[in-house]
Amino acid sequence: MKRLILTSMSGFHLLGAGLADLVVHFSYRFAWGQLPSSDELSAFLGARSKQQSSGYHWSDIARPRRAEDKKRRNRSLVDFCEAYDAIELWFDPHPNDQLQLIWLLDHFRSHPEAAARLVFRLVEFDLLGVSEEELRRFEVFDLPVTEAELNTASRSWQAYCSPTPEACFDLLSSNLSALPMLRPALVELLEELPSGVTGLGATEMRLLEMLAWGFANTNPLFHMKTVRGTRIFDEWEIGYLLDGLAFGLKPAVAGLDEELRTLDRKNLRDRHPAYLRSRLSLTEFGKAIVAHKEDFSRHNPIDRWWGGTHLTNDNLWRWNPTLVKPSRKQSGRGVP
Repeated sequence: MKRLILTSMSGFHLLGAGLADLVVHFSYRFAWGQLPSSDELSAFLGARSKQQSSGYHWSDIARPRRAEDKKRRNRSLVDFCEAYDAIELWFDPHPNDQLQLIWLLDHFRSHPEAAARLVFRLVEFDLLGVSEEELRRFEVFDLPVTEAELNTASRSWQAYCSPTPEACFDLLSSNLSALPMLRPALVELLEELPSGVTGLGATEMRLLEMLAWGFANTNPLFHMKTVRGTRIFDEWEIGYLLDGLAFGLKPAVAGLDEELRTLDRKNLRDRHPAYLRSRLSLTEFGKAIVAHKEDFSRHNPIDRWWGGTHLTNDNLWRWNPTLVKPSRKQSGRGVP
């Protein structure tokens, strides 16, 4: 039986474990930044066009070993899957993994013949860093992909792409049992909306709290996940959050290297040593936020994305810990 595994970057090593003939891992970061348009995502999973440059087609991340697969890699993902008897979905509990899972299931929902060969692997542990020996020791259940999984994924993906978080919040009161790890992932994502008290998301607040405890270097802020207690963003994204906390009109963080003000976000080579040079501390304003006496958004511009929602001072959806609509009283605050 020919097996194909679809997974996230966390599962790129699954091929070495001998679990499938080919592993395709997706690198989209749906938890950060503006979502790709539906046309971009369709083109990514569709047949390669002559105009498509490297990195913009699903096959650019696949490394087929079989000669017949190499000949077929410019096809759409669905057409490529025709040669495989089973298409296994390996996505762990991390929120970005769960977003990738519902995105792919939503795509396959329009292709019932391919969807009939999908197998949902219930991965209840972090795939990244798991050794081959540990992987063989874990029990990973095979679940068939039925209409329940496809429908749950489709309405969840559409909700996440909506221009407000309301549809995602409403999902929490609906039946999501077809995808057992989706509900906690959605809660974690919603917690990254600005707090109704501090105007900051869960990760931003945790960074300030860690600084209040005496952590002064970026390394523990980036990498001590169990202390930080949040797992939505990767290292670079946490760095961008720090930029916002340190370089706003009224900073909450002092000591972030000044070079980061002007470095392009894609210039990871120079950004990395700049973060390492930084010696961080809270400003008086930052201390007031940690004490829940100040609201960051009242003094600084907000401009970021949460799924399909563009969060600005005029459109500041909050989490309290229930969804709070933007208030007219907030309009324009934080803007010079």
